[in-house]
Amino acid sequence: MAVLVAAAAFLGSAQPASAHGFSSVAYVDVGDGGDGRLRTKLQLEYDLYVVSAADAGHDDALFRAGTAAFDAGDAQARAAALNAHRKAAVDYVRERFSVTSQGRGCTPEQVGDFTTGRRQGVPYADLVLDWTCQERGVDHEVRSGLFPDAEGYVTGTRTIVTYDVDGRTGSAALDAAHPAFSTHQAWYERFWEFFRLGTEHLLTGTDHILFLLALIAGSRRLREVVLAATSFTVAHSVTLLLAALGLVDVPSAVVEPVIALSIAVVAGWYLWRLWRHRERAIDLAETGGGHFGLDRAGRTRLAVVFCFGLVHGLGFAGALGIDSAFSWTLLWSLLVFNVGIEAVQLALIALIFPVLVLLRHRAPTAGLRATGAISAGVFIMGLVWFLQRTFSF
Repeated sequence: MAVLVAAAAFLGSAQPASAHGFSSVAYVDVGDGGDGRLRTKLQLEYDLYVVSAADAGHDDALFRAGTAAFDAGDAQARAAALNAHRKAAVDYVRERFSVTSQGRGCTPEQVGDFTTGRRQGVPYADLVLDWTCQERGVDHEVRSGLFPDAEGYVTGTRTIVTYDVDGRTGSAALDAAHPAFSTHQAWYERFWEFFRLGTEHLLTGTDHILFLLALIAGSRRLREVVLAATSFTVAHSVTLLLAALGLVDVPSAVVEPVIALSIAVVAGWYLWRLWRHRERAIDLAETGGGHFGLDRAGRTRLAVVFCFGLVHGLGFAGALGIDSAFSWTLLWSLLVFNVGIEAVQLALIALIFPVLVLLRHRAPTAGLRATGAISAGVFIMGLVWFLQRTFSF
Protein backbone atom coordinates (compact mmCIF):
# COMPACT_ATOMS: atom_id res chain seq x y z
CA MET A 1 0.00 0.00 0.00
CA ALA A 2 2.93 2.30 0.63
CA VAL A 3 3.73 1.98 -3.07
CA LEU A 4 0.26 3.23 -4.00
CA VAL A 5 0.47 6.16 -1.60
CA ALA A 6 3.91 7.06 -2.94
CA ALA A 7 2.62 6.85 -6.50
CA ALA A 8 -0.27 9.15 -5.66
CA ALA A 9 2.12 11.62 -4.07
CA PHE A 10 4.37 11.49 -7.13
CA LEU A 11 1.48 12.08 -9.51
CA GLY A 12 0.15 14.86 -7.33
CA SER A 13 3.50 16.63 -7.33
CA ALA A 14 3.36 17.05 -11.10
CA GLN A 15 2.37 20.39 -12.51
CA PRO A 16 -0.77 20.78 -14.61
CA ALA A 17 1.45 21.40 -17.60
CA SER A 18 2.31 17.74 -17.66
CA ALA A 19 -1.28 16.95 -18.52
CA HIS A 20 -2.33 19.47 -21.16
CA GLY A 21 -0.78 22.89 -20.73
CA PHE A 22 2.15 24.54 -22.52
CA SER A 23 2.11 22.25 -25.52
CA SER A 24 1.29 22.86 -29.14
CA VAL A 25 -0.18 20.97 -32.08
CA ALA A 26 0.96 21.55 -35.67
CA TYR A 27 -1.11 20.34 -38.63
CA VAL A 28 0.15 19.22 -42.02
CA ASP A 29 -1.86 18.19 -45.08
CA VAL A 30 0.18 16.39 -47.74
CA GLY A 31 -1.13 16.07 -51.31
CA ASP A 32 -0.26 16.25 -54.97
CA GLY A 33 1.07 19.64 -56.06
CA GLY A 34 1.04 18.88 -59.78
CA ASP A 35 3.97 18.59 -62.21
CA GLY A 36 5.46 15.78 -60.13
CA ARG A 37 5.64 17.86 -56.94
CA LEU A 38 4.25 17.27 -53.47
CA ARG A 39 2.30 20.01 -51.70
CA THR A 40 2.20 20.48 -47.95
CA LYS A 41 -0.02 22.91 -46.11
CA LEU A 42 1.29 23.61 -42.62
CA GLN A 43 -0.78 25.23 -39.88
CA LEU A 44 1.32 26.51 -36.99
CA GLU A 45 0.31 28.26 -33.78
CA TYR A 46 0.94 31.90 -34.62
CA ASP A 47 2.51 33.39 -31.50
CA LEU A 48 4.74 30.37 -30.97
CA TYR A 49 5.78 30.43 -34.64
CA VAL A 50 6.67 34.12 -34.53
CA VAL A 51 8.73 33.85 -31.35
CA SER A 52 10.54 30.68 -32.47
CA ALA A 53 11.27 31.91 -36.01
CA ALA A 54 12.43 35.32 -34.77
CA ASP A 55 14.71 33.72 -32.22
CA ALA A 56 16.17 31.19 -34.66
CA GLY A 57 16.68 33.82 -37.38
CA HIS A 58 17.80 36.59 -35.00
CA ASP A 59 15.06 38.75 -36.53
CA ASP A 60 13.99 41.22 -33.85
CA ALA A 61 11.76 43.06 -36.33
CA LEU A 62 9.69 39.91 -36.89
CA PHE A 63 9.33 39.48 -33.15
CA ARG A 64 8.15 43.06 -32.63
CA ALA A 65 5.76 43.13 -35.59
CA GLY A 66 4.40 39.64 -34.98
CA THR A 67 3.78 40.04 -31.27
CA ALA A 68 2.24 43.50 -31.76
CA ALA A 69 -0.18 42.08 -34.34
CA PHE A 70 -0.98 39.16 -32.05
CA ASP A 71 -1.67 41.42 -29.08
CA ALA A 72 -3.82 43.71 -31.22
CA GLY A 73 -5.89 40.80 -32.50
CA ASP A 74 -5.44 41.98 -36.09
CA ALA A 75 -5.54 39.03 -38.52
CA GLN A 76 -4.31 41.07 -41.51
CA ALA A 77 -1.43 42.49 -39.50
CA ARG A 78 -0.46 38.99 -38.35
CA ALA A 79 -0.18 37.75 -41.93
CA ALA A 80 1.61 40.96 -43.00
CA ALA A 81 4.24 40.50 -40.29
CA LEU A 82 5.11 37.03 -41.56
CA ASN A 83 5.08 38.10 -45.22
CA ALA A 84 7.37 41.04 -44.46
CA HIS A 85 9.84 38.68 -42.83
CA ARG A 86 9.20 35.56 -44.87
CA LYS A 87 12.86 34.49 -45.07
CA ALA A 88 13.18 34.00 -41.31
CA ALA A 89 9.72 32.44 -41.12
CA VAL A 90 10.21 30.00 -44.00
CA ASP A 91 13.79 29.14 -43.02
CA TYR A 92 12.59 28.11 -39.58
CA VAL A 93 10.26 25.53 -41.13
CA ARG A 94 12.76 24.36 -43.78
CA GLU A 95 15.33 23.60 -41.09
CA ARG A 96 12.87 21.58 -38.97
CA PHE A 97 10.47 20.01 -41.45
CA SER A 98 11.43 17.88 -44.45
CA VAL A 99 10.06 15.58 -47.13
CA THR A 100 12.04 12.86 -48.89
CA SER A 101 11.13 10.64 -51.83
CA GLN A 102 12.78 7.29 -52.40
CA GLY A 103 15.29 8.24 -49.71
CA ARG A 104 16.38 11.49 -51.37
CA GLY A 105 15.56 14.95 -50.06
CA CYS A 106 13.00 17.17 -51.78
CA THR A 107 13.42 20.94 -52.18
CA PRO A 108 10.64 23.20 -50.85
CA GLU A 109 9.32 26.42 -52.36
CA GLN A 110 6.67 28.62 -50.80
CA VAL A 111 3.40 28.89 -52.70
CA GLY A 112 1.57 32.21 -52.26
CA ASP A 113 1.69 34.36 -49.15
CA PHE A 114 1.22 33.52 -45.50
CA THR A 115 -2.37 33.54 -44.36
CA THR A 116 -3.81 33.20 -40.88
CA GLY A 117 -6.80 31.49 -39.33
CA ARG A 118 -7.89 30.09 -35.98
CA ARG A 119 -7.79 26.64 -34.43
CA GLN A 120 -8.79 25.76 -30.88
CA GLY A 121 -9.70 29.41 -30.44
CA VAL A 122 -6.16 30.70 -31.04
CA PRO A 123 -4.51 32.23 -34.15
CA TYR A 124 -2.67 29.91 -36.53
CA ALA A 125 -0.42 30.74 -39.48
CA ASP A 126 -0.86 28.89 -42.77
CA LEU A 127 2.19 28.11 -44.91
CA VAL A 128 1.98 26.23 -48.23
CA LEU A 129 5.12 24.58 -49.63
CA ASP A 130 5.60 22.69 -52.88
CA TRP A 131 8.36 20.08 -52.81
CA THR A 132 10.36 19.20 -55.91
CA CYS A 133 11.75 15.67 -55.69
CA GLN A 134 14.52 14.33 -57.93
CA GLU A 135 12.95 10.89 -57.78
CA ARG A 136 9.19 10.84 -57.34
CA GLY A 137 8.23 7.38 -56.09
CA VAL A 138 5.58 5.87 -53.86
CA ASP A 139 7.69 5.99 -50.70
CA HIS A 140 7.63 9.47 -49.15
CA GLU A 141 8.96 10.21 -45.69
CA VAL A 142 7.72 13.22 -43.74
CA ARG A 143 9.86 14.35 -40.80
CA SER A 144 8.98 17.07 -38.29
CA GLY A 145 11.09 18.69 -35.59
CA LEU A 146 8.93 21.79 -35.24
CA PHE A 147 8.98 23.61 -31.91
CA PRO A 148 11.23 21.17 -30.02
CA ASP A 149 11.48 21.16 -26.23
CA ALA A 150 15.04 22.47 -26.49
CA GLU A 151 13.79 25.86 -27.67
CA GLY A 152 12.22 26.30 -24.25
CA TYR A 153 8.86 27.75 -25.35
CA VAL A 154 6.66 24.64 -25.22
CA THR A 155 6.99 20.96 -24.40
CA GLY A 156 5.62 17.93 -26.16
CA THR A 157 4.80 19.44 -29.54
CA ARG A 158 2.75 17.08 -31.70
CA THR A 159 2.40 17.24 -35.48
CA ILE A 160 -0.79 15.72 -36.92
CA VAL A 161 -0.31 14.74 -40.57
CA THR A 162 -2.98 13.69 -43.05
CA TYR A 163 -1.98 12.60 -46.54
CA ASP A 164 -3.47 11.68 -49.89
CA VAL A 165 -0.56 10.81 -52.14
CA ASP A 166 -0.16 8.33 -54.99
CA GLY A 167 -3.42 6.60 -54.17
CA ARG A 168 -2.57 6.21 -50.48
CA THR A 169 -4.44 8.01 -47.74
CA GLY A 170 -3.88 8.02 -44.01
CA SER A 171 -2.78 10.00 -41.00
CA ALA A 172 0.08 10.04 -38.53
CA ALA A 173 1.03 11.73 -35.28
CA LEU A 174 4.64 12.85 -34.96
CA ASP A 175 6.47 13.89 -31.80
CA ALA A 176 10.01 14.04 -30.47
CA ALA A 177 10.18 10.29 -29.89
CA HIS A 178 8.67 9.46 -33.29
CA PRO A 179 9.57 12.36 -35.62
CA ALA A 180 9.01 10.69 -39.01
CA PHE A 181 6.71 8.37 -40.92
CA SER A 182 6.42 6.95 -44.43
CA THR A 183 3.33 7.29 -46.64
CA HIS A 184 4.11 3.73 -47.74
CA GLN A 185 3.57 2.34 -44.23
CA ALA A 186 1.23 -0.59 -43.73
CA TRP A 187 -2.17 -0.27 -42.04
CA TYR A 188 -0.94 -1.92 -38.85
CA GLU A 189 1.88 0.62 -38.60
CA ARG A 190 -0.66 3.45 -38.81
CA PHE A 191 -2.78 1.62 -36.23
CA TRP A 192 0.17 1.33 -33.88
CA GLU A 193 1.05 5.05 -34.13
CA PHE A 194 -2.30 6.25 -32.83
CA PHE A 195 -2.66 3.37 -30.37
CA ARG A 196 0.72 4.37 -28.91
CA LEU A 197 -0.34 8.01 -28.88
CA GLY A 198 -3.46 7.13 -26.88
CA THR A 199 -1.52 5.09 -24.33
CA GLU A 200 1.14 7.76 -23.93
CA HIS A 201 -1.45 10.49 -23.53
CA LEU A 202 -3.19 8.77 -20.64
CA LEU A 203 0.10 7.78 -19.00
CA THR A 204 1.43 11.35 -19.23
CA GLY A 205 -1.96 12.98 -18.62
CA THR A 206 -1.67 13.16 -14.85
CA ASP A 207 -5.14 14.59 -14.35
CA HIS A 208 -6.83 11.69 -16.13
CA ILE A 209 -4.82 9.18 -14.09
CA LEU A 210 -5.77 10.89 -10.84
CA PHE A 211 -9.42 10.86 -11.87
CA LEU A 212 -9.20 7.12 -12.51
CA LEU A 213 -7.32 6.62 -9.23
CA ALA A 214 -10.13 8.42 -7.39
CA LEU A 215 -12.67 6.07 -9.01
CA ILE A 216 -10.66 3.00 -8.02
CA ALA A 217 -10.03 4.15 -4.44
CA GLY A 218 -13.71 4.99 -3.99
CA SER A 219 -14.95 1.59 -5.21
CA ARG A 220 -15.20 -1.40 -2.86
CA ARG A 221 -16.45 -4.04 -5.25
CA LEU A 222 -15.20 -4.94 -8.74
CA ARG A 223 -18.70 -4.27 -10.03
CA GLU A 224 -18.51 -0.67 -8.80
CA VAL A 225 -15.22 0.18 -10.47
CA VAL A 226 -16.24 -1.57 -13.70
CA LEU A 227 -19.51 0.37 -13.88
CA ALA A 228 -17.75 3.64 -13.09
CA ALA A 229 -14.97 3.01 -15.63
CA THR A 230 -17.53 1.99 -18.27
CA SER A 231 -19.55 5.15 -17.64
CA PHE A 232 -16.38 7.22 -17.98
CA THR A 233 -15.36 5.39 -21.17
CA VAL A 234 -18.72 5.80 -22.87
CA ALA A 235 -18.88 9.49 -21.97
CA HIS A 236 -15.44 10.52 -23.16
CA SER A 237 -15.86 8.44 -26.34
CA VAL A 238 -19.03 10.39 -27.12
CA THR A 239 -17.46 13.83 -26.84
CA LEU A 240 -14.24 12.76 -28.59
CA LEU A 241 -16.35 11.64 -31.56
CA LEU A 242 -18.56 14.74 -31.48
CA ALA A 243 -15.48 16.96 -31.45
CA ALA A 244 -13.96 15.02 -34.34
CA LEU A 245 -17.19 15.45 -36.32
CA GLY A 246 -17.09 19.18 -35.66
CA LEU A 247 -20.36 19.13 -33.72
CA VAL A 248 -18.97 20.44 -30.43
CA ASP A 249 -16.20 22.88 -29.61
CA VAL A 250 -15.66 24.03 -26.02
CA PRO A 251 -12.75 26.38 -25.21
CA SER A 252 -9.88 24.89 -23.22
CA ALA A 253 -10.34 27.74 -20.75
CA VAL A 254 -13.54 25.94 -19.71
CA VAL A 255 -12.49 22.31 -20.25
CA GLU A 256 -9.22 22.30 -18.31
CA PRO A 257 -10.53 23.81 -15.04
CA VAL A 258 -13.59 21.51 -15.11
CA ILE A 259 -11.34 18.46 -15.58
CA ALA A 260 -9.40 19.51 -12.49
CA LEU A 261 -12.66 20.11 -10.61
CA SER A 262 -13.89 16.63 -11.58
CA ILE A 263 -10.87 15.10 -9.87
CA ALA A 264 -11.63 16.97 -6.64
CA VAL A 265 -15.36 16.17 -6.77
CA VAL A 266 -14.95 12.41 -7.31
CA ALA A 267 -12.30 12.13 -4.59
CA GLY A 268 -14.22 14.46 -2.28
CA TRP A 269 -17.41 12.44 -2.79
CA TYR A 270 -15.72 9.37 -1.32
CA LEU A 271 -14.18 11.35 1.55
CA TRP A 272 -17.54 12.88 2.44
CA ARG A 273 -19.27 9.50 2.51
CA LEU A 274 -16.39 8.05 4.49
CA TRP A 275 -16.69 10.82 7.09
CA ARG A 276 -20.48 10.58 7.17
CA HIS A 277 -20.38 6.83 7.85
CA ARG A 278 -17.09 6.87 9.76
CA GLU A 279 -18.34 5.16 12.90
CA ARG A 280 -19.97 2.29 11.06
CA ALA A 281 -17.05 2.06 8.62
CA ILE A 282 -14.47 1.77 11.39
CA ASP A 283 -16.58 -0.71 13.31
CA LEU A 284 -17.03 -3.00 10.31
CA ALA A 285 -13.38 -2.62 9.31
CA GLU A 286 -12.11 -3.58 12.78
CA THR A 287 -14.47 -6.53 13.11
CA GLY A 288 -13.91 -7.68 9.58
CA GLY A 289 -17.59 -7.16 8.79
CA GLY A 290 -19.15 -7.02 5.39
CA HIS A 291 -20.01 -4.10 3.16
CA PHE A 292 -21.81 -1.18 4.73
CA GLY A 293 -22.86 0.53 1.52
CA LEU A 294 -20.22 3.26 1.67
CA ASP A 295 -19.07 2.69 -1.89
CA ARG A 296 -22.27 1.42 -3.51
CA ALA A 297 -22.16 2.36 -7.20
CA GLY A 298 -25.54 4.07 -7.31
CA ARG A 299 -27.16 5.96 -10.12
CA THR A 300 -26.08 9.33 -8.80
CA ARG A 301 -22.40 8.43 -8.72
CA LEU A 302 -22.55 6.98 -12.22
CA ALA A 303 -24.33 10.09 -13.48
CA VAL A 304 -21.63 12.33 -11.98
CA VAL A 305 -18.86 10.20 -13.47
CA PHE A 306 -20.59 10.21 -16.86
CA CYS A 307 -20.95 14.01 -16.88
CA PHE A 308 -17.31 14.52 -16.00
CA GLY A 309 -16.35 11.86 -18.55
CA LEU A 310 -17.92 14.06 -21.22
CA VAL A 311 -15.57 16.86 -20.22
CA HIS A 312 -12.55 14.55 -20.15
CA GLY A 313 -13.42 13.54 -23.72
CA LEU A 314 -13.07 17.20 -24.71
CA GLY A 315 -9.68 17.12 -22.99
CA PHE A 316 -8.67 14.12 -25.10
CA ALA A 317 -9.88 15.99 -28.18
CA GLY A 318 -7.80 18.98 -27.13
CA ALA A 319 -4.73 16.77 -26.92
CA LEU A 320 -5.09 16.19 -30.67
CA GLY A 321 -6.10 19.77 -31.34
CA ILE A 322 -9.56 18.82 -32.58
CA ASP A 323 -11.63 21.92 -33.19
CA SER A 324 -13.22 21.18 -36.55
CA ALA A 325 -14.45 18.21 -38.51
CA PHE A 326 -11.72 15.74 -39.39
CA SER A 327 -11.63 13.47 -42.42
CA TRP A 328 -13.04 9.95 -42.15
CA THR A 329 -9.48 8.67 -42.45
CA LEU A 330 -8.46 10.55 -39.35
CA LEU A 331 -11.65 9.53 -37.57
CA TRP A 332 -10.47 5.94 -37.83
CA SER A 333 -7.16 7.00 -36.29
CA LEU A 334 -9.03 8.73 -33.46
CA LEU A 335 -10.87 5.49 -32.76
CA VAL A 336 -7.53 3.73 -32.44
CA PHE A 337 -6.31 6.58 -30.20
CA ASN A 338 -9.29 5.92 -27.96
CA VAL A 339 -8.52 2.19 -27.88
CA GLY A 340 -5.03 3.04 -26.62
CA ILE A 341 -6.55 5.13 -23.82
CA GLU A 342 -8.83 2.27 -22.81
CA ALA A 343 -5.98 -0.24 -22.81
CA VAL A 344 -4.06 1.80 -20.24
CA GLN A 345 -7.18 2.44 -18.19
CA LEU A 346 -7.96 -1.28 -17.94
CA ALA A 347 -4.34 -2.07 -17.14
CA LEU A 348 -4.31 0.42 -14.26
CA ILE A 349 -7.55 -1.03 -12.85
CA ALA A 350 -6.15 -4.56 -13.15
CA LEU A 351 -2.98 -3.54 -11.30
CA ILE A 352 -4.32 -1.28 -8.55
CA PHE A 353 -7.78 -2.60 -7.64
CA PRO A 354 -6.66 -6.15 -6.65
CA VAL A 355 -4.03 -4.63 -4.32
CA LEU A 356 -6.72 -2.58 -2.57
CA VAL A 357 -9.01 -5.59 -2.30
CA LEU A 358 -6.21 -7.69 -0.81
CA LEU A 359 -5.33 -4.99 1.71
CA ARG A 360 -8.95 -4.53 2.75
CA HIS A 361 -9.30 -8.26 3.25
CA ARG A 362 -6.14 -8.74 5.30
CA ALA A 363 -6.05 -5.40 7.15
CA PRO A 364 -9.49 -3.77 6.87
CA THR A 365 -8.72 -0.75 9.05
CA ALA A 366 -5.43 -0.03 7.28
CA GLY A 367 -7.12 -0.44 3.91
CA LEU A 368 -9.80 2.05 4.87
CA ARG A 369 -7.20 4.57 5.99
CA ALA A 370 -5.09 4.03 2.87
CA THR A 371 -7.96 4.66 0.46
CA GLY A 372 -8.91 7.70 2.50
CA ALA A 373 -5.34 9.01 2.31
CA ILE A 374 -5.18 8.47 -1.44
CA SER A 375 -8.52 10.20 -1.96
CA ALA A 376 -7.45 13.11 0.24
CA GLY A 377 -4.27 13.59 -1.78
CA VAL A 378 -6.18 13.45 -5.06
CA PHE A 379 -8.81 15.85 -3.70
CA ILE A 380 -6.19 18.42 -2.72
CA MET A 381 -4.39 18.23 -6.07
CA GLY A 382 -7.69 18.57 -7.92
CA LEU A 383 -8.49 21.75 -6.04
CA VAL A 384 -4.99 23.15 -6.58
CA TRP A 385 -5.15 22.47 -10.30
CA PHE A 386 -8.65 23.92 -10.52
CA LEU A 387 -7.47 27.20 -9.03
CA GLN A 388 -4.31 27.27 -11.15
CA ARG A 389 -6.16 26.59 -14.39
CA THR A 390 -9.01 28.97 -13.57
CA PHE A 391 -6.70 31.93 -13.03
CA SER A 392 -4.14 31.08 -15.73
CA PHE A 393 -6.53 31.48 -18.67
